[in-house]
Amino acid sequence: MVLIGLYSWGIQYLEVEHLHLSSKSPISNVSMIHSLLGFVLSLLLVFRTNTAYDRWWEGRKLWGKLVNDSRNFAIKINTILADDRKNTDQIARYLKFFPHFLAKHLSKESTRLALDEDYSEIEEYIKHHGPSEIVILLTHKLNRLKKEGKISDIEMLYLDTQLSGFLDVCGGCERIKNTPIPYSYSSFVKKFIILYVLALPVAYVISIGLFMIPLTVFVYYVLMSLEMIAEEIEDPFNNDENDIPMETIAQNIERSVHQIMCSEK
Repeated sequence: MVLIGLYSWGIQYLEVEHLHLSSKSPISNVSMIHSLLGFVLSLLLVFRTNTAYDRWWEGRKLWGKLVNDSRNFAIKINTILADDRKNTDQIARYLKFFPHFLAKHLSKESTRLALDEDYSEIEEYIKHHGPSEIVILLTHKLNRLKKEGKISDIEMLYLDTQLSGFLDVCGGCERIKNTPIPYSYSSFVKKFIILYVLALPVAYVISIGLFMIPLTVFVYYVLMSLEMIAEEIEDPFNNDENDIPMETIAQNIERSVHQIMCSEK
């Protein structure tokens, strides 16, 4: 911002003090082109911020779905296995672990690089896929209870559907994590903002004068802030201040499952 301010002052000195240009100078016609470019830039920034926020909001909806699925699964298991506290408590532990494993999984750099052709640790990533391991344990546990006659075929059917929802949430979050906004697009928006701001004092300093210096700095601050906000929220699983509070939601799920399944001993 300081450099932009110095640049604006340099343009003001060059055009007004050194070249003594007036409002009748041909360079004042640049303002018309600049206005058109401002309209195009505004459309790009709206699309950029909306796309980034859609990714953030989709991630939040997926975690909200996980909260609901966990509660529904806990209620059904608690009803079906009402007289079997040992197995109920074991399944409750798995349900409590899943959101914490998912949060840790999404925070890893390996998850972001999973679709990278040059990623050399893909086998290690697949081998230690925490959320899948929890679902596998739950599936084995339910199948064992079905063989023991504690879960009927119909109950197993809708429990399996509910269980699949956990990995649906995981897959949706992974799609957001390892499919970033194309670098060429975000890079183009940054270049467009810089060129637009650099042309701003050239187009208007003759008519506005020294007031163009703070105005140029302010415009640069607003436009670049919008781009930085979009960068901040386009990956909602980095545990930054403005990201989805995954660990907080995981703790909320843990409390809900405990209240539903472990309150009766």
